[in-house]
Formats: sequence, structure tokens, C-alpha cells
Amino acid sequence: MKQPSYAHVECPDPQGHHRMAYVCWGDPLASHVVVCVHGLTRQGRDFDTLAQALVVQSPHPLQVICPDVVGRGQSDWLTRAEGYQIPQYASDMAFLLAHLQQQVPFQTLDWVGTSMGGLIGMVVAGQSELIKPCRVRRLVLNDVGPVVSWPSIERMKTYVGKTGHFESLEQAADAMWAVSQGFGPHTREVWLALSAPMLKRQADGSLTLNYDPSIGESIRAVTQESTVVAEKILWHLYDQITASTLLLRGEQSDLLTPDTAKAMHLRGPRAQVVEFAGVGHAPTLTSADQIQVVADFLLCDSLKSEQFSEPKLA
Repeated sequence: MKQPSYAHVECPDPQGHHRMAYVCWGDPLASHVVVCVHGLTRQGRDFDTLAQALVVQSPHPLQVICPDVVGRGQSDWLTRAEGYQIPQYASDMAFLLAHLQQQVPFQTLDWVGTSMGGLIGMVVAGQSELIKPCRVRRLVLNDVGPVVSWPSIERMKTYVGKTGHFESLEQAADAMWAVSQGFGPHTREVWLALSAPMLKRQADGSLTLNYDPSIGESIRAVTQESTVVAEKILWHLYDQITASTLLLRGEQSDLLTPDTAKAMHLRGPRAQVVEFAGVGHAPTLTSADQIQVVADFLLCDSLKSEQFSEPKLA
């Protein structure tokens, strides 16, 4: 596998600033940029396979940017756990995009967001003033919408923040698989490749998950009442999105319900919906069929609604 380059951007926060790392694939001079943002406890290397496929298939120069959201991967950790919230993440992405524009102005911006990365994408795409002069053209929301089901939040509370201690990559991969089976079938080779960037080595030689355990505090603080408030805000932002939108859903997802997916097809940007059988939350976009759906959506010069299936949702 070709190795990408790493870079970073300084982002402000209430306590000062922090460094957000990001991975770069493709042509650094390209006028077309795709930003891929990961899920809650993951990191930017989740998109290695997708990013390489997009660069290869693109008919024109393309750069794919995959940030490690603050508190994860190669990015700094925040000094206060309450900072691990969507508004801070969206602000960081605005600074990242401004930083990229200063380096090489780009004309076309697309976004792929898995779970939390999709929530950030809705905030960014729903507030075009955040990222002037280039708004999001095409938006891929991977198994997430304005409503995050309460059972899925309760499930997250059981494991987020438990970074563990492991003697080997294989042991760590098995532990991650125990809470990630919703990702769907993966070969052992693919799962190990997804697992390796999730780890860092400690002073005693053991391995641990490479994210700030304090992220779990923000999840445990979520209440059913607070989710109702958040849903209203996110629906408002979703309805303001002007980008062509593709919604991916794992057929067995406990986070994105069929009712929410259907509503997202009928309102706002009227997302086209594609479901992947045998997958829950969330598709990893590493299999050929999943990659091709995303590539067709992002790389076609013109889109026709019939290119993507109508939602067959209860």
C-alpha cells in the first residue's frame, strides 16, 4: 500500500489552541478536494482504501484529505473533556479548509462523513458561511442522520473511553471486533489493516487505543432530553444543505433507523439512499461495492437520480 503524507493545522479552542493532524492522498495541487471524516473513536486512516480508489478512478487531479479529529490518532488531545463536541469539531474543519485554501486554492469540495464525521459534515454543509468561498458540492453521509437512536447511544456508553491494554495487534483487533461487528463481514487481513492505525505503543511495550479516554465523558453525559434538542438543531441544518447528498445505510444499523432515512430522502437536500445488506453501523467503505457507490457519486460530472436506488425502507 502506498503511504500518504501527514500534515497538521493549528486550531483554536477555549483554552488556547491544538494541533489537528490530517492525511493527504493524491495531487496536492488539485482543484478538487474530498474531505473524509471518521467516526467517534476512529481516525483518518480508516479511509486509506477509499482514498486510494478515488484518486485512481478520478478522471481529473484529485486530493483526498482525511483528518484525525482532535483527541484521536495523531492529533492533540484537548485539556478539557467538555470540548469534545460537534461545534468544536466543525470549527476545526473550517480552519482546516481555510488552511488548504491558503496553500492551493481549490474550486470543488466534497465531503464523506462516517457517523460522527457525517454529523460534522451536516454542520459544515448546512452553514455555508463557515467555509467561504467554497461550499460543499456533494455530501456522503455514512450511516448517520439528524436523529441518533437512543439504543445506539446507550451501546456507545458501554465501551467509549475504554482504551484497553493489549499485548499484540491481533489481541487488540479481536477486542475491537467485539464492539464493531456492525461494520459487517471483513477478511482478517482487512480488519488487521483497519486496526493497526488505531493503536499506539505505551512505555511498558503494550498497546492501547490511540484516542483520549475523556471522549467517553461527553458520551456518558448525553441524556434523552439533550438528544431531543440536538435533533432539532441538526434537522434545521440538514434542511439548509444545498449539496447533492447521498445517504448510505447499513441494513442492520441501530443508529440510523429506516424512518430517519426515509425522512432524509423526503426533505432538505432529498438524499439518495443506498442500503448495504449484511451490515449494521457503520459500513467501513473498504469493500469494492461500497467504494464504487461512493466513487460513482463523487466522480461523475453529472448526477441522475436513477443512478442510485430509491429507499426501500419500512
